Amino acid sequence: MYERQQDYFQLKDKVSVITGAASGIGLATAELLAEVGSKVVLLDIDEEKGSIATQNFQEKGYHAQFLRCNVTSRKECQQAAGHVEKTYGRVDVLFNNAGVIRRKSVVDLDEKDWDLTIDVSLKGIYLLSKYIIPIMVKTGGGSIINTGSGWGVKGGDQAAAYCAAKAGVINLSNAMAIDHGSHNIRVNCICPGDTDTPLLREESRQLQLDENTFLRDSSKDRPLARLGTPHDIAKAVLFLASDLSSWVTGTKLVVDGGGLA
Repeated sequence: MYERQQDYFQLKDKVSVITGAASGIGLATAELLAEVGSKVVLLDIDEEKGSIATQNFQEKGYHAQFLRCNVTSRKECQQAAGHVEKTYGRVDVLFNNAGVIRRKSVVDLDEKDWDLTIDVSLKGIYLLSKYIIPIMVKTGGGSIINTGSGWGVKGGDQAAAYCAAKAGVINLSNAMAIDHGSHNIRVNCICPGDTDTPLLREESRQLQLDENTFLRDSSKDRPLARLGTPHDIAKAVLFLASDLSSWVTGTKLVVDGGGLA
C-alpha cells in the first residue's frame, strides 16, 4: 500500500522513454515525468533541441539523456531500445508521441507526404514498441501511451493522412493492450485536441492562414474556450503512466477542452 496519496503519482526509479521529445507535448511530458522521479530518455530527430532540453533537465537535477532516433527506421528504433536496456536494464514507461501532419485532402496529397505521415505517426509506434515490449516483459510489465488525436475519433478537414494515421493509432493501442496484458503491460491512447505546439502552428503555415487567427479559431467553439497547453496533455500522460491508472488499459483518453462533446 502507498503511505501517501501523492505516491500514486510518483515514478521514482522508473525509466521512461519519450519520442518526439525535443518540443511540444513530448518535451512537456518528459519534464513532468522527470519531476516525479523518473529517469527520462528523450528520443527525437532534432539533435540540437533534444540536447538543449536534456542539458536543461540535468541542470535542474533530473536524470535525463537524449538519443537521436528516427522512429521510421527499424535499425534506429532497435538501437535506441538496446541502448536503454544496456544503460538502465529496464523500461517502465513508453510514450510514443512522435507525429507529423500534412493539411491536404487525398486529391491534393502527394504520396510521399502520405507515407511520411503514416510512417512517423503509426509505423513508428509499431517499430519502437516491437523492441521495447520485450524489455518490459523481462522486468514484469510497464505502461505504454500512444498519442492519437481527436481527429482519430472524428474526421477533420484537409488532413486525410493524419486522420487515417491517428485512427490507426487508437485501434493499434487496443490490439496491443489485448496482446500484452498477460505480461502486465498496459497500453492506452491519449487523444489531444488542438494544443499550442510547434506542430499546430505549422498547420497555419500549411493552410496559408494567419497564425494568430488560426490559433484563436481553433479554440473558440470548445466548451472550455481555449487551446490546450503541452502541460495539459502531459498531466493526462502522467495519469496513464502512474499507478493511479493501474487497472486502465485498452482505452482512449480524450483531452480536448470538450471539443468532441
